[in-house]
Parts: sequence; C-alpha cells; structure tokens
Amino acid sequence: MTRHEAASTTRRLSLDEAKAYAAGVLEAFGTGPDNAAATAAALVGAEADGLGSHGLTRLPSYSAMVASGKIDGHAVPRLQRVAPSMIACDAGNGFSYPAIDLALPMLESVARETGIALLGLRRSSHFGVAGQPAEALAARGLIAMTFTNASASIAPWGGRRPLFGTNPVAFATPLRDRPPAVVDLSVAKVARGNILAAAQRGESIPEGWALDPEGRPTTDAKAGLAGTMVPMGEAKGTALAFIIEVMAAGLTAATFSFDTPSFFDGEGPPAAIGHSIIAIDPGRMAGPAFLDHMERLASAIEEEPGARLPGTRRIANRARAQSEGVVLTVALQTALRGMGFTG
Repeated sequence: MTRHEAASTTRRLSLDEAKAYAAGVLEAFGTGPDNAAATAAALVGAEADGLGSHGLTRLPSYSAMVASGKIDGHAVPRLQRVAPSMIACDAGNGFSYPAIDLALPMLESVARETGIALLGLRRSSHFGVAGQPAEALAARGLIAMTFTNASASIAPWGGRRPLFGTNPVAFATPLRDRPPAVVDLSVAKVARGNILAAAQRGESIPEGWALDPEGRPTTDAKAGLAGTMVPMGEAKGTALAFIIEVMAAGLTAATFSFDTPSFFDGEGPPAAIGHSIIAIDPGRMAGPAFLDHMERLASAIEEEPGARLPGTRRIANRARAQSEGVVLTVALQTALRGMGFTG
C-alpha cells in the first residue's frame, strides 16, 4: 500500500504504534524527540480512554502551532520550590505534557512531606485531558485536583463577549484495590474539542452545544467554533469558570482566557496560559482508615441501580483499546497530508 492509499483508508493502530505515529508527526513539524514522546503519550492516552476530542485529532493544530513557533517544540521546563508546599514550573512556552511529567514527582514528594502541595505551571499551552495528571497522582495514593484555563469561548452570564475558556477542572481520589475515581469536566456543556472534531469530519453538532457569532443556536460545527460555547448550568457554569480562571491564570500570573490565542491554529503569539495542580496526602487527615472509608462510599454508589463511579467508562475504554488499538481516521490523515506530512 502506498502512503497515499494508506492516507485514504481508516487505519487501526496498536497503542504503541499510535504513539510512534503521533510522535513522528510532531517531530516532522519541529518538536524535539523527548517533547514529542511525552505529548504523543498523552494524546494516545486520551484516545484510548474514549476522549477523542483531546486525542489524535489534536495533531494538526499542535503541529501548526509548533511550525509557526506558537509552541516551542524544544522547550525545556524548569522547576522551583517557592515555599514549603508550593512548586512553580515554567513550561517555556512549550507543550504542557513534558512540564507536567517533570513536575509530578516533585509534587508527590512535597505532598508526602507536608501533607498538601500546590504546583503552578505558567507559560504553557493546551493542558489536554485534565484528569490525566489527577489520576496519575491518585494512582500513587494522593487526592488531586487540576485547574486550567483556555482561549475565551464563553461569555459571563448576562454578557455577550466571550471572556472565559471552557476551563476544565478535574478531581481524582484513590480507592482500594482498583483504579482511582476521576471527575473531569468542562464548564461548557461539551468540550470545545468535540466541535473541532465534528468540523474536521464535516459533521453537524447537536443544538445547545454552541452559539454562532451572532449569538444564535447553531448545529454548524464551524459556526460554533467561530461563535461561543454554551455553559453548563447557566450562571453556575460561568461562576465555576471564574473560580478556575483564578486558580489557573490568576494564581500563576499567566494569560487570562480573554487574552489567549486559539489552540486550533498556528496564528498569534504563544498562549502562555497557566495550570495548577493540588495534591493531598489523605493519610495525614484520615489516617490509615481512608481507603476503608472510601470503600463504603464507592460501594454505596455502585449498589444503586444504574449508577457508576466517576471514571469507570474511561477504564473500560482503556481496556478495550489495549487489545483493539485506536483508529487513525481518513479525515485526520487527509488534514496532515494537506499540511505536508507524508509519514
């Protein structure tokens, strides 16, 4: 099969093959090998978990940002412990993923030393799946929360101009002898990446996801990208967006959402946004009974007909992807070929 024929056919790749493919794309557009590997692992992890809006579909936009210099593909993140329980990380206008990978071990160490630790990242770009670093910490026995802002796409309730991003927040807690429970949500009704993916596929979106540039409900994905997102919970959604904006950008002296360029193209300056991650050692407060106590809560939820623990769907998707791999769509291959990628 020629490269052109391969790009015209949906392909199924193992997780390792998908990571190699994604890293190869990123390197082709100017990302250093280590940064490409960290970013590829995060994208394929999202794809495996069924979170396609933050998976391989991000490769064209990430590649465009690297090629234009909007993301420094060779950035080297730097860490500094600025207080007994606080760590600052400068991502160097590079990808968030290498910075997170560098910082999490220190964050865990400080949390175990002091009981609670805060990591603030600045000069970063798209955070990716907010639940990934939270789950990684919970798998190590810590309770974790993550916050990030994004380019403006939501107006404050009662206003018209978009000031907040979809501003994801995530939470994870360890459980006994099973994967962590993970809550990962955006203040929009859906992640903006879902609309990007629909636009790439040439598909419509459900009404109620987004408004067009004139503020009218739309099912046109491209019009939704050009307009604004609908917040969950109306005024409550934008109140939560404000809290996350403070935790992500205010606390780290990073770019506010209304000054942040798009994450979907190579135009404009580096995003230079912020993220914060909190890690808590539950044993310092609840003692060794924490996991037993949590098991009562988890069991009570699972015993309720039709209910499930947060994050269980991801675990099922992840197990399936381990055996079946992930799909490389024709639309993605076509988009990358249009950008000059021939790998």
